[in-house]
Amino acid sequence: MKYHYYAIFEKDEDGYSISFPDLPGCLTCAKDIEEALKMSKDVLEGYLLISEEDNDPIELPSSYKELNKNLMDNQVLQLITADTDYVRMRKKNKSVNKMVTLPKWLIDLGKEKKINFSQLLQEAIKRELNIE
Repeated sequence: MKYHYYAIFEKDEDGYSISFPDLPGCLTCAKDIEEALKMSKDVLEGYLLISEEDNDPIELPSSYKELNKNLMDNQVLQLITADTDYVRMRKKNKSVNKMVTLPKWLIDLGKEKKINFSQLLQEAIKRELNIE
């Protein structure tokens, strides 16, 4: 299932504290904004996965307008998206043999250059699908 929740990024002298006002206990921290974005997605995914697995009720997200009116000067809202179906699929991550037909000359040239065909195909498909 795909979820969208606002996180509060609170800047302090050590970096950022991140909380999700609609999800009690869904907290993390980071040293810079790039790490804050990564960590907030990670903690949101984990929180929602566990909630789904335990059949716990998941609060509906508040609106930007509702949350924004209570922010302090050192806080900003950031919309974070989590897709629990995608996370589960990634965790399974079982490799499957897939037959591919290529021209012989391309295979010969690839072998000569020591190309790992499986790795290259995986990377190309991930790039095409905009997957990390």
